[in-house]
Amino acid sequence: MEHAPLTRHLTAALLTLGIATAGIPPAAAAPPPAAPTPEAIDTYLADLAEASGVPGLSAVVTHDDQVVHAAGYGHDADGSPVTADTPMRIASVTKSFTATAVVILAEDGKIDLDGSVTDQLPELRMADPRVDEITVRQLLDQTSGLADTSVDVADLAEATSRSDYVARLHDDALAADPGTTYAYCNVNFDLAARLVEVASGQDFGDFLAERVFGPLGMTGSATRDDVVRPADGYNSLFGWWVRRPEPRWFDDTGSAGVITSAADLGPWLISQTGHGRQLVSAAGLDAMHTPSAVGDYGLGWHTEDDGTRWHSGFVMTYRAVEWIDPATGYGVAVLTNGAGLTDVTRTALDGLVALTRGEDPEPPAGSRTLDLGLAALLLASGALGVVGVRHAPRWAARRAGRARWATALRLVWLALPAVVLAFLPALASFLTGGRTFPWPSLLYFGLPAVLMLLVAALAGLGVLGARLGVLLRGLPRRSPVGSAA
Repeated sequence: MEHAPLTRHLTAALLTLGIATAGIPPAAAAPPPAAPTPEAIDTYLADLAEASGVPGLSAVVTHDDQVVHAAGYGHDADGSPVTADTPMRIASVTKSFTATAVVILAEDGKIDLDGSVTDQLPELRMADPRVDEITVRQLLDQTSGLADTSVDVADLAEATSRSDYVARLHDDALAADPGTTYAYCNVNFDLAARLVEVASGQDFGDFLAERVFGPLGMTGSATRDDVVRPADGYNSLFGWWVRRPEPRWFDDTGSAGVITSAADLGPWLISQTGHGRQLVSAAGLDAMHTPSAVGDYGLGWHTEDDGTRWHSGFVMTYRAVEWIDPATGYGVAVLTNGAGLTDVTRTALDGLVALTRGEDPEPPAGSRTLDLGLAALLLASGALGVVGVRHAPRWAARRAGRARWATALRLVWLALPAVVLAFLPALASFLTGGRTFPWPSLLYFGLPAVLMLLVAALAGLGVLGARLGVLLRGLPRRSPVGSAA
């Protein structure tokens, strides 16, 4: 009760303030950001392509139901100019197409998203009874329990067909209970592609051509390079781009098989933002863009708290990324025919997204810093190895009379580069959250790092061998002072 007078005074003050401000119009809403012009987009991309040195790059920006800008820069491996129509491998960006195919069939009543995969794909058998608990939705949001650490990725790469691919899983297991953990794993979408075939009665690529590519007018897109043939791609070797063919393994997959162009991705992005030709219902589109309860991944799309959706991808010689903002209606896709340790497509995406928001992108810069740093380490390792071998006797002389354990500690570190090189696939897997990187992969986009470690390992082992040799032989006796020569 003692607070009643204070309450009355506050109420009176608020009423007075309300009366005083009643005639003041509300503050004007901030104007929407200025739409990026085709000229601004083109200037940014041209400058980035030149600064990065990437052989070829293409991109498309869409807004609502319009393509704002689509163009290409640089050249392909055959020497032809890259244009908006140049076919490129989009790798894991394929996953959003595979998810769309599954949702189409779900809305046709031919796939049950929340039904068991094995009920709808009886050929799937694994050495783990939990496989029967996996739902189709869990394949698409990567919560199935499958992980690179629990399947033989190298064996799957040797598959000759999708049915053979599924059969090769018979002795593999899950890494977690279905629905409990998010783990990015290509097997999820390769199984989904096989499910599309079984449910539709069509080849996966034919289904995409009929129900996705065709309706959107994506006439330059396919899942096989005998239908749409991209040129060879490139790898960066210490800043120099080297032409290399894509490795020949089973690549007509639901996880990474689509070949398309910036021009074709225009209507795809428009559709995914809810404009233009729609392939699925509004509810189906919303389901694809909604994350699971245990991860920030929807059905074939990474999700962000700000409402944007994206997916990136890389094979051994190509990189790609797509991004949509359903709230503003913008979409962006960037493709490049060069795969190195630095991802130019993500840099381009960041700049283009900034332009859609009325912001100034970061000035384009070179992407060779990491490559040149590795080249410097390679040269330094080689030089130090030569010096270390030549000076091994002098080093051993300084160690004379010291404890053996102290000398051993000074020698052990020389083997460290060799150990890192030997376990490089495991280290790459650890740094990427469990993804599998077999040696053939590392010898493509990771070649500069592999060569640097190889030289460092040889140098370290060379010095180690030289020093041990001197220690084991014993130091030469010194002549007494004053004795005859």
